[in-house]
Amino acid sequence: MKLLILLVSLMATTAMAQNVNVIPQPLNVETGTGYFIITSKTKIIADASNCGNAIYLQKMLEPAFKKGLELTSKGAKGIVLKLDENLADEIGSEGYLFEVGKKAIKITASNQAGVFYGIQTLKQLLPLDLNEAGGELSVSTVKIKDQPRFSWRAFMLDEARYFKGMDQVKKLLDQMALLKMNVFHWHLTDDQGWRIEIKKYPKLTRIGSTREDSQIGGWNSKERSGKSHSGFYTQNQIKEIIAYATERHINIVPEIEMPGHASAAIAAYPWLGTIGELKETPVVFGKLPDSYNVSDPRVYTFIEDVLSEVMALFPGKTIHIGGDEVKFDAWKESEEVQAFMKEKGLASPADLQIFFTNKVSNFIDKKEHRMMGWNEILGGNVHEWQKAEDVEVKEKLATSAIIHFWKGNLDLINDAVKKGYDIVNSYHMYTYLDYSHNYIPLEKAYAFDPIPEGLDKKYHAKVLGSGCQMWGEWIPEVSDMDRMVFPRLAAYAEVGWTAKERKQYSVFGANLKHMLERWKKEGIGYADKFEKKDFSNQD
Repeated sequence: MKLLILLVSLMATTAMAQNVNVIPQPLNVETGTGYFIITSKTKIIADASNCGNAIYLQKMLEPAFKKGLELTSKGAKGIVLKLDENLADEIGSEGYLFEVGKKAIKITASNQAGVFYGIQTLKQLLPLDLNEAGGELSVSTVKIKDQPRFSWRAFMLDEARYFKGMDQVKKLLDQMALLKMNVFHWHLTDDQGWRIEIKKYPKLTRIGSTREDSQIGGWNSKERSGKSHSGFYTQNQIKEIIAYATERHINIVPEIEMPGHASAAIAAYPWLGTIGELKETPVVFGKLPDSYNVSDPRVYTFIEDVLSEVMALFPGKTIHIGGDEVKFDAWKESEEVQAFMKEKGLASPADLQIFFTNKVSNFIDKKEHRMMGWNEILGGNVHEWQKAEDVEVKEKLATSAIIHFWKGNLDLINDAVKKGYDIVNSYHMYTYLDYSHNYIPLEKAYAFDPIPEGLDKKYHAKVLGSGCQMWGEWIPEVSDMDRMVFPRLAAYAEVGWTAKERKQYSVFGANLKHMLERWKKEGIGYADKFEKKDFSNQD
């Protein structure tokens, strides 16, 4: 009898540990025998709360059934989309139950996001070319119980350096949705371009969205492209992209850089700067000398005006303010800034940046939003080019801020969570998509763990998740961008979603073959070689 119980237990464990050809790999899978056949007579059954998901599914299946499947709120045989709020305790707000039987496909979740992710699982289980379905689609019987490991699963696109346009953004949002990623971090302003319309300050796009040339060939190169570059999104275009993302349960987090990486804005309105000599948008990349003059009250008025338009536009509650790589020389050499620091009792430039950041954070908090910034906003010695006396910190950053960790000793994460900060981990050595496939091959990307080794379990919940970043300085063309993003985006999706004990690189690699076929069929380029093991230093 004991042997029988043991065998049953082993069989159950084996069943729960099965895999399906889905990225990211689900939490629990039980495969069965038989199929459910979707035909033109199959109905999509959903109540009013799942109307958006039902319409999305209907459109998704249109290539196979030209007239579209019927939508209804009644019945139990078909594709059933169902909400059950009681599931929240079991599988969270984004988890789902997915069951394929011989009479129905049932997707159940505690809210619409979970149902949507169940639809994405169904999409990956269907044939790649629905146009060739021949009037029916078969889906193997299976039971899946799934939920994400992290609530923050982000992809960042830098369009400040090279504007890519609405079609490309929508393409990326589609792939994020397929991979169950839920945060589109949109880097819209930097030294080399301002890409968002701000109606109160029209010169930001009239002047700041265009540069006359572009550096090529690397960070210290004297080479130039010989071509001007321009582009920006109107607020109406941004609203269209927001609606597209919302339908896919993706929150857009806009990034408006400050106080550094602000040269495009300073070129448009020179009084914003500390040096104040810029007359046109810079054509070189890297860390530029000027920053906002944070001793000037007009600068705070400008920032509040800009952020007010941004917060009114984006429905999400997180605003990224950058805050990285501020060159302190301009502040140190400004009599006005030095007098301001003395008046406020600020001992170092890093203290001045924290003072500035706290004023911005307080404004964002009052608007019932939350500020996020790269980990330099905490102060501290992050860069080798910083002087120790410049980063001695006495000021304390507002604890409402989300710290976006990208560079420095990993102990900085331990220190930040102990002080009460929430963290998104985007450690550059593992997550920067502008780094070559030699430096971050697919397996290295897949191996990234947002929770640093040794972090006390009581702080694990302070790590909200992870992000991967497509910085654009040397990525002018969409084809170049695609080769850097794909297939590593799939690895980062599994990092953010799949439970650590369920991750297995060999399984991921097998499933990726199917995803590569999908991308090829959809005309999305990807790197041909992405497995090199050269981990040489890359800046």
